[in-house]
Amino acid sequence: MELRDLGFGDLDELGPVAQWPVGRLFALAAQKSGPVFAKLVEHTGVSPSGFLVLRALNGRDGQRPSDLARTLMVSPATLTTVADTLARYGHVERRRDEHDRRVVRLHITETGRGLVAVTSERLQPYFWELYDVVDEADEPAVRRFLLSLITRFDAVLGEIDIDEILQRATSPPTDAPS
Repeated sequence: MELRDLGFGDLDELGPVAQWPVGRLFALAAQKSGPVFAKLVEHTGVSPSGFLVLRALNGRDGQRPSDLARTLMVSPATLTTVADTLARYGHVERRRDEHDRRVVRLHITETGRGLVAVTSERLQPYFWELYDVVDEADEPAVRRFLLSLITRFDAVLGEIDIDEILQRATSPPTDAPS
C-alpha cells in the first residue's frame, strides 16, 4: 500500500471525501469527534476533559490521579490542572488514602454526580443519534474493523516508549552543528 492510499500528502489529490481510503475516513471521523463532544458538553460549564474526569470518577470513585490520567490517556500534569478546577468548583475532592497516607485519591462530590447525571440524561439522545449510522447488516464488518484497529493501536502503544519519543522530539538533532 502506498502512503497516498493511507491519506498522507495532499488531501486534494485524494478527490472527494466519499472516495478517500477507509483509514483516512476513520482519521477524519476521529478528529471531528473531539470538537463535537466539546460542543455537546459546553453548556455544563465544565470543560470536556473535566466532564470525562467526572464520568470516570462517577463510575469508579477514589482513583489515584496517576491511574486516572493513564485511563483517560492524558498526562498527569493535565489531569492535575483539570482536577484543580473541578475541586475549586466543588465537583471533586482530594482525600488521603485510608491505608496509605502518602497516597491521594480523587473523589467525586454529590455536586459532581448531579452534573454527570443531568448532563448524561440530556446528551444520551444526541449520542444515540450521532452514532446510529451503521446499517444492521454492516455492523459485523464495522465491528471487525474497529476491533482490529484497536488491537493494532494497543500493540503499538505497548511497544512505544513515549518518554524516549518525547526526548528525541525535543532534543537537537545529533548531526546539528554545535
